Amino acid sequence: MGTRVKVLRVFKALHRTRQQVFKDDHTALTAARLKINEEFRKNKHETSEENVQKMIKMGSDVEAVLRDAVIQMEHVSDDTLKLRPRESLLLENVPYCDQPRKKS
Repeated sequence: MGTRVKVLRVFKALHRTRQQVFKDDHTALTAARLKINEEFRKNKHETSEENVQKMIKMGSDVEAVLRDAVIQMEHVSDDTLKLRPRESLLLENVPYCDQPRKKS
């Protein structure tokens, strides 16, 4: 797969993730869009294959952190925040058990 295709794939993945992570938050959506576009525009004339590969890796890592670690919160009052986790972040809460369960 060509380098150009990889760069475009990371660019699109970042924007898709941005739309999911900052859903319904116009300010954050706009700021993230501007930052993503700025970083890609700033480095669009990079010719070193090694540097381009490092930037692709960085973009993929940033997308993974956004997708897996960022949770949206909303101010409800001065001392109250409302947590709005995405469905993909919710895990089934299974209690820890020292002994393996016997299969029936």
